[in-house]
Amino acid sequence: MRLGVNIDHVATVRQARRGKEPDPIAAAVIAELAGADGIVCHLREDRRHISDRDLGLLKQVVKTHLNLEMAANPEIISIACTVKPDMATLVPERREEITTEGGLNVIKYCALIKETVAQLHSAGIVVSLFIDPELEQVSAASETGTDFIELHTGKYADAEEVAVQERELVKINEMAYAAAKLDISVSAGHGLNYNNVLAIARLNVIEELNIGHSIISRAVFIGLEQAVRDMKRLIEKQ
Repeated sequence: MRLGVNIDHVATVRQARRGKEPDPIAAAVIAELAGADGIVCHLREDRRHISDRDLGLLKQVVKTHLNLEMAANPEIISIACTVKPDMATLVPERREEITTEGGLNVIKYCALIKETVAQLHSAGIVVSLFIDPELEQVSAASETGTDFIELHTGKYADAEEVAVQERELVKINEMAYAAAKLDISVSAGHGLNYNNVLAIARLNVIEELNIGHSIISRAVFIGLEQAVRDMKRLIEKQ
């Protein structure tokens, strides 16, 4: 199973003082050297953390796989088609949210998403849709021509009761299989940490986990290289 490391939170710390450090580009290099299989970043419409310059530099520096999270916004689509990351993951975006709060409503916005997928494909970019683990959303995703779906693991990660967590885990597994039957590759992410990642890592259909906050949080105490190595070790031993 591959590990994609989201470096947005490094840029968030930098932007707290509008300075130059910590540098998310350096973070990407360290994460790759520590074993990350890819780097994830989110170019938001309000540019609250990752900047256009960051994205351009990441495209030059990242040697593994660059995954750009983005809204289906004309300006961001244009930037993506120019920079050409390896993958673009379409996510819902609200300016007032702290972090992405849920999956895309592919059913409601199917026509727009299908058009965006086609635009990104024309630029040679692999596309993923960040969706909730619901059969209706998986089915709608298959109509857009997407290559991947990324299953939103937030409800699983936030569950305080074991029964709820187990129920969400079953749902994630079932939706991963449903997507695979439709010839859609599957990744997963959101809220995963060093304690709850183990069960998700055992789900064979999921190819990649995208994790950011918990790795960057751990890095504050033990360093980014070791934090990435620790997470990589956890998901590889399953």
